[in-house]
Amino acid sequence: MSRNAKINALLLFVVAALAVLPLALGLGDHKEEPFTGADTEAETAITEIRPDYEPWFSPLYEPPSGEIESALFALQAALGAGVLAYYFGLHRGRRQGELRALAQRDAKRDTQGDPKGSESAQGSESASDASAPERT
Repeated sequence: MSRNAKINALLLFVVAALAVLPLALGLGDHKEEPFTGADTEAETAITEIRPDYEPWFSPLYEPPSGEIESALFALQAALGAGVLAYYFGLHRGRRQGELRALAQRDAKRDTQGDPKGSESAQGSESASDASAPERT
């Protein structure tokens, strides 16, 4: 097994452990809703400390149920992942295209001309540079 495969297997094991251990250890069993978000936890803690607390603002949209709220959150995460994947894929494709174009240009140059042709091309470039006026 290669080094990269071992690292990938280890990372996969760690991610699986992070997902399974809280369930296996029973973390959150004492709660009415064990998988609520941090917003709900904060709201509960604030109302326990100060029952007369009034929020500064209210949400623009309040989903009718927790399932719809979870679905909207999952949709938001999927859209964000899609945008990131598109961005990284686009830049990787551009880089691969540039490398492919350079390789084709080099291969074409190697098959077309002999070394003398490339020297004469370089000589003509330097000759044109010599005839160009100097900038100061």
